Formats: sequence, C-alpha cells, structure tokens
Amino acid sequence: MKKHTLAIGLIGLLSCFSSQADTLLGLYAGAQAWNMETKGGFSDDGTNINFNFADQTKSSFYVALEHPIPLIPNIKLQRTAMDTNGDVLVDSSFTFGGELFTANGTAVTDVKLTSTDAILYYELFDNDLISFDLGINAKYLDGELFVIDKDDPTNTGREEFSGVVPMAYSRLAIGIPATGFGAYVEGSFLSFDDQTLSDYQAALTYSLMENLAIDLTFQLGYRAVKVDLQDLDGIYSNLEFKGAFAGLEVHF
Repeated sequence: MKKHTLAIGLIGLLSCFSSQADTLLGLYAGAQAWNMETKGGFSDDGTNINFNFADQTKSSFYVALEHPIPLIPNIKLQRTAMDTNGDVLVDSSFTFGGELFTANGTAVTDVKLTSTDAILYYELFDNDLISFDLGINAKYLDGELFVIDKDDPTNTGREEFSGVVPMAYSRLAIGIPATGFGAYVEGSFLSFDDQTLSDYQAALTYSLMENLAIDLTFQLGYRAVKVDLQDLDGIYSNLEFKGAFAGLEVHF
C-alpha cells in the first residue's frame, strides 16, 4: 500500500511540473540580424574620446535548454558580434595604447567586440498566455581596440580587454491565443558605483509553423546595449549600441 501511495505521489508531482512547462525538455535556437548604431567612445586612462561610428549590420545567435527538474535552472547561451569602426577630428592631443595622437588631425578607430552571455534562469510562469523568467547572466566581453592616425597609419595604438560582468536577468513574454502573435521583453542589467551595463530587447513575434516536432517563430524588435564601464581590464568606455533586428527562433 505504501509503495502504491508513493508511486501515485511521484506521478502527481511530475504531472505538476509538466503542467508548468510546455514540454518536458525543450531546446530553443535562434539567430538575429541587428541593424546596429553605435555612439560614444573609450580610452585607456578615463578621458574618453567620442568617435563618429558607422552603422553596421551584425549577427546574434543563441541556444536555450529548458527542463522540468526542480531547483536546477534552465540555461541560455548567446553570442553577439558588435564590431564597428569610425573616426574623429582630434581637438586636443591624447594618447592610446602608448601612442600620441596630436590635435588637428583625424584619428580612425577599429573596434572588435563580442558579447557572450551565459544565463541561468527559472521559469516562474509558463503557459500559452504569459511566461516570466528570472535569473542571472554572466556576460563576457572580449574586445580589441585600435586607434590609427589617418595621416600616418604607422602611428597605431592598440589595446585588448576582456572580463566577466555579473548581471540580473529577466524575460516576460505574452501570447495572443489562436492568432500566432505574441511579444516579449528581455533584459540584463548591472549598476554598481560608476559601472553601468545593460542589454535590453523587445520584439513582436509571429508563429510561422507549429506542430508536434518543431515550432518556428519570426521576431521583429529593437535592441539596446549600454557599456559604461570604468577600468574593465584597463579600458574605460561609454558606448551605446542600438537598433532594430529581425530573427528566427526554432523550438524542438
């Protein structure tokens, strides 16, 4: 009798967890094309130089694994390219990477920057109408910065930097039953002393395909990333990346 009661209890517990998730084990994979506008600047001594950056179209990819196991968080990995370039008319002399850039010249910059997010989160709500996730994000920033004298390309300053920044993470998604339409807002945020790092996106979604094997969803939204950091591996920045994106997400 005790074994029978225990078995019924376990079945009921598993049914409860299953009712809170759309599948027992869900794998999500997505790709986005981001029309990125960049503003701001950087330095290696705190006296940031603001550049005139060119607009770029960059890519972002992510995968997420969701499961019904209690206490163990779901995981999402995302990688975003944020490379850009620009120039500035030098008003007053400055140094970067040990090189001197004199006034009345033009300095060119080449920014190579990637953001890799490792997100651990819990689904507090999950149904066809509303989904709410809460967790933490370890954002790894990896960059290489060049400043080049346009008149003398041999005069080039170069700095590398990398670091992990812990951030709070949340996501809210809503769906409109029987229409295929939905929307979501997702973001990570950190504000501590003079450090501010944020990464937000909001999008409208439409289900292109939905069956027992695969779901395919189209996304159209807006993303903004702010990197306002003091002395991250020797680099100071007040950079902002923002713009519209379009993407596809596959759910297995």
